Amino acid sequence: MGKVVERFLGLVHVGDTTTLSLRSAIMSLLVEYSLSPSKIRGQGYDGASNMKGEINGLKTLIRGDTPSAYYVHCFAHQLQLTLVVIAKKNNECVWLFDTFAILLNVIGVSCKRREMIREFQAQKVAQALEIGELETGSGLNQELGLKRPGETRWSSHYKSLLNVMNLFSTIVKVLVMIGKNGSNSDDKVKAQGILYSLESFNFVFLAHLMTTIFGYTNDLCLALQRRDQDIISAMRLVTLTKVTLQKMRDNGWETHLNKVISFCNNNEIVVPDMEACYIPQGRSKRFAQQVSYLHHFRVDVFIEVIDLLLQELDNRFDEVNMELLICMASLNPKDGFSSYDKEKVLKLATFYPSEFSTIDLSTFECQLDIFMEVMRRDDEFKNLEDISSLSMKFVETKRHMTYPLVFLLIKLVLILLVATASMERVFSGMTYVKNKLRNSMGDQVLYDCLVTFIEKDMLISTSFR
Repeated sequence: MGKVVERFLGLVHVGDTTTLSLRSAIMSLLVEYSLSPSKIRGQGYDGASNMKGEINGLKTLIRGDTPSAYYVHCFAHQLQLTLVVIAKKNNECVWLFDTFAILLNVIGVSCKRREMIREFQAQKVAQALEIGELETGSGLNQELGLKRPGETRWSSHYKSLLNVMNLFSTIVKVLVMIGKNGSNSDDKVKAQGILYSLESFNFVFLAHLMTTIFGYTNDLCLALQRRDQDIISAMRLVTLTKVTLQKMRDNGWETHLNKVISFCNNNEIVVPDMEACYIPQGRSKRFAQQVSYLHHFRVDVFIEVIDLLLQELDNRFDEVNMELLICMASLNPKDGFSSYDKEKVLKLATFYPSEFSTIDLSTFECQLDIFMEVMRRDDEFKNLEDISSLSMKFVETKRHMTYPLVFLLIKLVLILLVATASMERVFSGMTYVKNKLRNSMGDQVLYDCLVTFIEKDMLISTSFR
């Protein structure tokens, strides 16, 4: 098929997580299945220090034995770390997410209060449908909830923030009821306090800003976790996301401000005079600069948050500047192989001496010239978007036999994975296999069960006698 397929190989129990112990466990597993460690061509971890350390990290030890076992830090985890930095480094963002957490504690932890939100929202939707403000149809007007986001998955904050803004008027109505008729004084005070923060221009501005930013990064996060995502396409997605954010920074202020003002007007929230001196929400003036509302929200919040995100994206995704990945990008078939550079492709071959050291590069160069002429003339290879589709089209048209060296390079490119999402699904599968009722099973039994559970597609297609 020409498509990279990942398979669950095994589960190894380790006494500790030192790099030497992990390396020994990995090598033992490969030898057990008669797989040569010298054939390793890619490593992908979540970026923990014992994995990616430049001196004694696992990736360094393995590359010491196999120089062509190149390492790529999981792109999805890098994006996660980027969002964590945004939420923790900017003071206004810290305030927003603290307020958000208090809101979920006041409303989200009570079944009765969640039910109140459902009832009020259902009434609101029914009234809107009756007067024609909403359309009906499959998938429209779904019930929304206030599920607590996961701290280890900042992309989950996007859906939670989006739901809060969509349920804003309903949440305000519930908080007013709690603030007036709560069962105890503590509930009343908390509801009144969070409502004061919620009905502020600060909260609405920040919530809309982070919803927009999380919307852009959420698309990137979902794309990075696709099973068939190759590293060149992932690099391009990161670049496009940065370009989109830069455009937002340069030209999106007026659009964002108008959206916030419109929301405030619809929900009877006071919009401050943007030329007046800024007064911080719920904090002393001593901790705020003597600037106007316009300067604070445009420079200190809007531009600063986006700049911080762009800087972190550059820092976290520094692999895109590696010579290896730049050479790989030369094989991208998008836009009729517009990125093709023969010298970089030849350079790419030198990164894999075990495969190309015995091959005359002049012969390979001739094959590349013929290959590119054919690709640009053949209609079947037009409109290809990524390396994965190129590989599959190679096999489909039998060109992998005509240009074996080029196909070998394509396979080596596809081996470098951009995310560990498939491995994380294995750990998720363990919660089904090793649950509370089967918590004492041994390693071998657990491994046998996991193989049948994770690789069930292969098991179903296997005939037993």
